Amino acid sequence: MTEEQVILVDEQDNPIGLMPKMEAHEKAQLHRAFSVFVFNNKNELMLQQRAHSKYHSPLLWTNTCCSHQRDGEDNISAGKRRLQEEMGFSCELQEVFSFIYKAPFDNGLTEHELDHVMIGYFNDEPTINKEEAEAYKWMSLEDVKKDIELHPEQYTAWFKIIFEKSYNKIANFKSINNA
Repeated sequence: MTEEQVILVDEQDNPIGLMPKMEAHEKAQLHRAFSVFVFNNKNELMLQQRAHSKYHSPLLWTNTCCSHQRDGEDNISAGKRRLQEEMGFSCELQEVFSFIYKAPFDNGLTEHELDHVMIGYFNDEPTINKEEAEAYKWMSLEDVKKDIELHPEQYTAWFKIIFEKSYNKIANFKSINNA
């Protein structure tokens, strides 16, 4: 199986090439990514606990799912694909904003991503892929914010960055469907 490629981008999200995912993380190359936030009708966020076998950030809590777009794949299609692969369900997604972040890890890898943040709504139970996610839970944004303050070591670097930079954007977002 060939290693997944990521799309290298400039700061305006223009593609400038492809690189194997691990190499991009070893060299801290800026690449396109996405983060999906799924809410229920109680306005709770579905959090994912990353699988214990993940090569970085194992067993840490994070947003519903995240990954990298494939060459030629639009952001929404990528988000829906990965949501199905990781959490076993599909829902409509809407892109809300994007931002650039850089987060080094203890294992020598660095996430340097132009992250497209998407929001969706789902009111059922997921069927999680145990190779991707250990567990899930629903929490209000306010409870997530408080828990990150109390236990930052239990959350992924990118999730804490998104929350710090974009809490108000996420909290104030209203779905087209008014879910």
